[in-house]
Formats: sequence, structure tokens, C-alpha cells
Amino acid sequence: MFSPDGRLYQVEYASKIVQQGTTGAACIYRNGVVFGADKNITSKLMLPDSVEKLFKVDDHIGAVSAGLVGDARRLIQGARAKAQENIMYYDEPIHVETLAKDISGNMQVVTQYGGMRPFGVSFILGGVDETGPRLFETEPSGALAEYVAVAVGQGRKEAMEHFEKNFQSNFSREQAVKLVFGALEQGLPKNQRLSLDRVDFGYVDKDKPFARMDKNELKAVVSGKASASDSK
Repeated sequence: MFSPDGRLYQVEYASKIVQQGTTGAACIYRNGVVFGADKNITSKLMLPDSVEKLFKVDDHIGAVSAGLVGDARRLIQGARAKAQENIMYYDEPIHVETLAKDISGNMQVVTQYGGMRPFGVSFILGGVDETGPRLFETEPSGALAEYVAVAVGQGRKEAMEHFEKNFQSNFSREQAVKLVFGALEQGLPKNQRLSLDRVDFGYVDKDKPFARMDKNELKAVVSGKASASDSK
């Protein structure tokens, strides 16, 4: 229900959960989209690969989440089904914007009923379709906005400031990876450093489907030792 001053407290509480989640970021480069997620492994006994923050939705679409991982998995499951339905019905990959609107619609509809709670998660959804590289952010309220570079989670403010200062539309993939890595670093508390063990990176390119970057590849790019063939 709306409060007397027109606020939806459950939606605001869901947004607070997102703000407590580890930072995720993404940006467009000239041929595609780069995604990065800070997984913040809290125990030496935890397997890093078991922490899901970066998702493949379809061959041409990826996503990064911040907030409740269980809620993220539920929405990603629905998004994958929607993408497959589009191929079955129309014999073509779904547009990134169409899928982003579907996810945000599913997030918004649960804010209308008293017996349901809002999803406590925000997504960065990006990919490449016939319109080019596209990048969207969804929020627990169902709000949707398109960006060229965006961050979610507890370090959003600092990461967005980093993007605003350093983003350029003609970046290569290597440059975009460095920019996203820098944004994740800026989103950390001052007493922490961003190690390669706690991050997950991936990208979608117009000439290549969604792919995750292994640690050696990421280390080479961040250190500036990547081969010329990586700079696309």
C-alpha cells in the first residue's frame, strides 16, 4: 500500500538490499558489451565459482546482478525461457530491449499485491542485437533505464563517477575491461583491494557469443600485456 506521503516502503526496503550487495558494472565498447562483478568471497572454504553474479541469458545477452542471489536466479530463469520462446515463435534472437522490458515488467507486477514482496535485486542487462550494443539497468520498482556504462550495488556511486570521468564510446574491448575493473575498484571500501580471485568478467561481441574471461586472460588485460588480437 502507498503511505500517506505516496511512498511504497516495501519497494524502498528492496532497494536497500540492492545497495548492500557487492558491486556489478558494465559498459559498451565499439563492438559489444563488457560485464564485471565483484563476488567478495568471505571464506577461504568457499568455492568462488559457486557464487553467481554474472549470468549468460542467451548467446547474445548477459547480465550482472546485485542483491538477493535467489531472486536473481528466479528472474534469470524466466528471462532465459523468454529468449528461447522468441526463437521458437519468431525464428530470431530476442532484442535486448525487449527482454529488459520483460524482466522489469515481472519485477514491477509483484509491487502491486499485498501478498507478495518485491524482488530484492537489480540487474544490468546487456547484449548485441541488430540495433547494436545495448545496456539496461532494472530496479526492484520495475524502473528501467538505458546506459552506455552503469553500475549496481553498494559501490554504485563511486563506480558511476569513474565511468563519467573515463568512458569513451570508441573503446576497444581491452580498454572497456580496464574501465570496468577500475569502476569495481572504485566501488570498494578504502581499506580493500580488488583481486582477480574475487571478480567475474565476461563480454558479448557482435562477432562472438557471450563468453567468460578466465583469470589469465583478465590478468593480461588488466596488466596491459594482452595481445593485439584482444583489442577489438
